Amino acid sequence: MRYWLMKSEPQECSIEDLERRPDQTVPWFGVRNYQARNFMRDRIRVGDPVFFYHSGGTEPGIAGIARVASEAYPDATQFDPSSPYFDPRARPETPRWLNVDVRFVRRTRFVPLAELRSAPELADMQVLARGNRLSITPVEPAQWRFIVQELMGLKQ
Repeated sequence: MRYWLMKSEPQECSIEDLERRPDQTVPWFGVRNYQARNFMRDRIRVGDPVFFYHSGGTEPGIAGIARVASEAYPDATQFDPSSPYFDPRARPETPRWLNVDVRFVRRTRFVPLAELRSAPELADMQVLARGNRLSITPVEPAQWRFIVQELMGLKQ
């Protein structure tokens, strides 16, 4: 099992939106970075835990926990000319972009980016690296435990 942090603009899909969906599942569509796509294709597996991170709005930070609910499959938005994620070079027989489904687990105490940055235990966390713009990043098991236990106050 691997741990992940996945960023979403809350106006596009927030943790509250995910919780309200009838099946509490959403496709993680619109990823247009090869490294993030490769994480979905090669490393992310069904059941992997995910920090649901709100990346836009007034304050970025972790808003909840989700779980990967599907293997990677072609992102349908790449084929839709009306989508902002349309890719004219993608073809159904040779898709360029993938997504996985993510299922709601729970909302948590909101952990702002500034609080993540202030914790020495998280100094090497990939999402905190200068210039990091990836929408999906791995989280080390010790980082996951620290955030869940110490910052969120949850038992594991």
